[in-house]
Amino acid sequence: MPQYAILIFEATPAAELPPEILEAHGAVDREMVARGGKLLAGMALDTDDTATSIRGDLLTDGPFIETKEGLAGVTVIEARDLDHALELAKLVPIVVGGVEVRPLIGFQVLD
Repeated sequence: MPQYAILIFEATPAAELPPEILEAHGAVDREMVARGGKLLAGMALDTDDTATSIRGDLLTDGPFIETKEGLAGVTVIEARDLDHALELAKLVPIVVGGVEVRPLIGFQVLD
């Protein structure tokens, strides 16, 4: 099955989200599997201010661009096709932000 990354953008850092939202993410993972997807990985990311960006030889602290929303987490799934991946991604609870779905190219699960 094709593999997709679901990129989760939030205005609120994961560590500051209400507990019910964090619990909802776990429920969504289970629902994705119930709807025929295969969860390969899922994790929250630390805040933007902990990032280091690399552009050529230039290293900068924090994100490269300033936005109201930062990349807060990523989930990697297998889905039948893009429509199925989008259906599963719509389950992701968002407080203020959005979700982006991208097909993975040449991705392998390492044992």
